[in-house]
Amino acid sequence: MLAAGILTISDKGARGERRDKSGEVIREILSSMGVHIANYEIVPDEKDLIAETLIEWADEGNLDVLFTTGGTGLTPRDVTPEATLSVVDRVVPGFAEAMRAESLKKTPMAMLSRAVVGTRGRCLIVNLPGSPRAVRECLDVILPALPHAVETLKGQTGDCGAAQN
Repeated sequence: MLAAGILTISDKGARGERRDKSGEVIREILSSMGVHIANYEIVPDEKDLIAETLIEWADEGNLDVLFTTGGTGLTPRDVTPEATLSVVDRVVPGFAEAMRAESLKKTPMAMLSRAVVGTRGRCLIVNLPGSPRAVRECLDVILPALPHAVETLKGQTGDCGAAQN
């Protein structure tokens, strides 16, 4: 069973002025797949706070994947990608590229997404958009590859392309 964290980045959500619909969508989809939601929090669009939370959750060692939602656009307060890039060890561009490519089939605004995906230790960190519909679309794209990504990150798979005897 995979363990996940959901970190919603929203000034209004953190102040209790907006319901966290995108976080609810992530929880619903992951729970339906049997993923355990180990951590959940809403924080304001503050780069240092986002980074601190990502570090704390990833370094605890009990999460396989950490999903953020929100803060990936172009407004001055959208700092989730910068916070993520400041804490990851390695970037995994294929996930973000796949999400943008699929989203572009539905709206040209998808090219404005600055979402990134990377690893910190053995935890995969995935930036998702803040829109519930876009969250669904992006998760549909990446979820088929997620279990293998986590297994590989944890060293639980054999060498890719190794000769078969």
